[in-house]
Amino acid sequence: MSERRIGWVLFAVLVSLLLLLSFEAPSGGLGDNWIEGTMLRVVAPVAHSVAALSGSARGAADSIATHDDLVKENRALRREVERLELDLLRMSHLEGELERLGTALDYSRAASGRLQVADIVYADHSSWLRSLILYTGDQQVEINQPVVSDRGLVGRVIEVVPGYAKVQLVTDRSAGVGAMIQRTRRQGLVRSGPDGLTVDFVPQQADVQPGDRVVTSGIDGIYPRGLPLGRIASVDKSGGSLFLDIRVEPAVDFGFLDQVYLLSRRPVPNL
Repeated sequence: MSERRIGWVLFAVLVSLLLLLSFEAPSGGLGDNWIEGTMLRVVAPVAHSVAALSGSARGAADSIATHDDLVKENRALRREVERLELDLLRMSHLEGELERLGTALDYSRAASGRLQVADIVYADHSSWLRSLILYTGDQQVEINQPVVSDRGLVGRVIEVVPGYAKVQLVTDRSAGVGAMIQRTRRQGLVRSGPDGLTVDFVPQQADVQPGDRVVTSGIDGIYPRGLPLGRIASVDKSGGSLFLDIRVEPAVDFGFLDQVYLLSRRPVPNL
């Protein structure tokens, strides 16, 4: 390149620098600089759009992160709810077991005896010989040992083999239980007939009312006194007999039994 051409290039660069310096110098306000105004009008919308897109991107990222956190928290809460429901189920089952044991233990305290839990493996509710077969394991079981539930008297042991015992229910036609009306202490005999349980040998003049509680009297030598047998369902004085016709609603619903308690007590000493 010749020296003349280099000189013209340097002159053009110098003029350009001077023009730029003159344009950048303020001359009375922002509106007087037309280049700066043009740049502002062009660049500002672009910058605003870029800022909006950046904000949207950050908002979307935050939303995704928040959604993931909520999903994780929701899953954790669901697991916690499931665990609490299982705990509540276990507690309800334990509460029922404790209530049953607590009620049954009242019999043990009243009779000064001890309770042994036994599972029912077979129940005969249809034949004349109403009975249960119990799995007793290695527990010591005796003939005529009373059997109770959390609601009342179930029956007595009539047969024992290693690991098992047969129980005669109070609803068996051949069973009989010494009983009394708890309110008046009037005694009788609870037996099972075609119409269910009855209290026999209670005289016509006795004070017996529907709803009265019937418990064991302890005079039969098998069952201790005070075990619930049921409540008086009806009293009929029109039979022409010396005794009342008394129907009893059993305290125990035998169709719901799955476990029973063998009641051990000290025998009455011989005279």
